[in-house]
Amino acid sequence: MTTSHPSKLVIATRASRLALWQARHVQECLRALYPDCRVDLLEMTTRGDQILDRTLSKVGGKGLFVKELEVALLDGRADLAVHSLKDVPMQLGDPFVLAAVMARADPSDALVSNTVSELHELPEGAVVGTSSLRREAQLRAHFPKLAVKPLRGNLDTRLTKLDRGDYSAIVLAAAGLQRLGLGARIRAVIPFDLSLPAAGQGALGIETLSSRADVRAWLAPLASAESTACTRAERAVSRRLGGSCQVPLAAHAVLRDGELFLRALVAEVDGTRVVKAQRTGPVDDAERLGDLVAQDLLDQGAQEILAHLAPPV
Repeated sequence: MTTSHPSKLVIATRASRLALWQARHVQECLRALYPDCRVDLLEMTTRGDQILDRTLSKVGGKGLFVKELEVALLDGRADLAVHSLKDVPMQLGDPFVLAAVMARADPSDALVSNTVSELHELPEGAVVGTSSLRREAQLRAHFPKLAVKPLRGNLDTRLTKLDRGDYSAIVLAAAGLQRLGLGARIRAVIPFDLSLPAAGQGALGIETLSSRADVRAWLAPLASAESTACTRAERAVSRRLGGSCQVPLAAHAVLRDGELFLRALVAEVDGTRVVKAQRTGPVDDAERLGDLVAQDLLDQGAQEILAHLAPPV
C-alpha cells in the first residue's frame, strides 16, 4: 500500500558536476514536497564517464550513462535515477519506467569561443569541437569550410580544452552551462535553423522501476505536462527512426496556441544531405505526431541515410 509521504528516498546519479547539480535540484524539489523525508544521493561513475578516448557513437551510445544507475535501481540501492533526458534510451525496457519529465530549461545548443561571437565569424579551417554526430552533421551542412573534431569529457574538461587552444570554438548544450553558472561563457545561442536540438535536450528525466507505484506517485508532482508532451513527441521521432548516438537526428517540439509544433531532421554525418519535416498536432496525441513526422522523414529518403549508419528501421 502506498503511503502518503515517503520517509526516505535515494537518488542514483552520475558523479559529474552537471549530473550532481541535476540530482541536487531534484533532491531540493523532493525535500520541499516532503519536508520529513530524508533524500540522499548515490553517486556513481558510469562507463560513459570512463571511456573518453572515443566518441559515444563508437562505444555504445548514451545508454552507457544510464546502465549502472539502473543496476542500482534493480538491487535496491536507489529508488530513482536522474538523467539528462537526451541521454535516456528511447526504449526503456521492463522493468524501468520514465516516471517524470520536469519543466525544461533552454533546449538550444550554444557556441562557446574565446575568439568569435558567431559561427559565421570563424575562418576557414577553424577547429570546432562537439560530442554529437547531430551537431557535427548540422555544422558541416551549414559551415562546410570548418574543421569539426570530436570533443569528449565532462563540461569542465571540454572548456579546458577550448581555453588551452585545442579548438577555436566548441558547441555545448546551453542548459548545462546555465545550470552550472557558466552562462557567461555562451557567446551565442545557436538558432534552431542552424542546430536543431536533440530529442529531450534541456529536460530532466526521472527513472524508476515500473513496480514502484509508490515512487511514481511521489514523483508525479515534479512532472511538467508541457515538457512531457513535447518530449514524448520528440522521443517518438527518435524511437521510430532507431535514434541513438550513431544517428545524426534532431527533434524539437513546442506548445503553440494549444497545439504541438514539432520539427525534426536526419542528416548525413558529413552534412551533404539533410532531410527535414514538421507538423502540428494535438497535445494529447504527442506520440502519434512524432510517428507522423518520422514517416515524413522516411518518405523523403531518411531511410537511405539511416542505412549507412545503423540497422534498418
